Amino acid sequence: MSTFQLDAQAKVIVQGATGRMGRRHAELMKHYGTNIVGGIAGVSVRRDDSGIPLFDNCQDAVAATDAQVAITLVPPMDVLAAVTEALDAGIKFIVSPSEGMPVRDAILAYGRVREHGATWVGPSTPGLAIPNRMKLGFIPDVSLSPGPLGVMSKSGTLSYEVCFRLSRRGIGQSIWIGVGGDPVKGLRFAELLPYFQNDQNTRAVLVLGEIGGSEEEELAAETVRLSFSKPVFVLLAGASAPEGVTMGHAGALVQGGRGTIFSKTTALQAAGARVFTSIESLVHGVVSSDV
Repeated sequence: MSTFQLDAQAKVIVQGATGRMGRRHAELMKHYGTNIVGGIAGVSVRRDDSGIPLFDNCQDAVAATDAQVAITLVPPMDVLAAVTEALDAGIKFIVSPSEGMPVRDAILAYGRVREHGATWVGPSTPGLAIPNRMKLGFIPDVSLSPGPLGVMSKSGTLSYEVCFRLSRRGIGQSIWIGVGGDPVKGLRFAELLPYFQNDQNTRAVLVLGEIGGSEEEELAAETVRLSFSKPVFVLLAGASAPEGVTMGHAGALVQGGRGTIFSKTTALQAAGARVFTSIESLVHGVVSSDV
């Protein structure tokens, strides 16, 4: 199990920084305040007018900048190679937003990350942010505001809407982490609990989950094991989804009685969490709790 730690001033390199999306989001992240110190040049035409130094590979970038974090803004078929290159260069924290990474590649990446003692957020993640300090990924600024909630989510768009509504009610985030909705990923909900337990800026935890997979049940078990001391609010999306319908997230699978709304709700409520099935009820519950 990896130990999640993130320094808001950590030096960041962007893999795929010369692609259309990579270039655009590197600029947006830098403008938000992220300490972007370099980018890895791709196969596209090399342009140096963004103010971000470009390098041919991660080894050169790390040697020149002492970067500790990499974000892989590359196509899904290239994520494994990008993660491997970052690890070999000594990077210990990697974020992979790309959606559609092959499962076999994700399994291989997961194993290599563990071998290097690194942390991998993703794939298929909107990223993570410490509001007003740094952002890695695509999280919209309008949904970000400093506050007491430690947020972890499977769904990007759901988390944008929820955090936007809460921010308008004056409740922001201490840190926001999108774990992604794929079945094989670098970080799972339960692995983040020790961080939230020890983080002095986090007074409560907001979990944005969904039907399918077993992460919410794992989270419930870890909450009990840790004797987690902070309020936990959970929104479970998909309560009205008909059985047998293919969902948008690759990890939204119901297997052997686990992964259903009932199994997740039962486990989480038994662990002391407050569980909601609509955005409106969740927002009301968080606001009325006076976190």
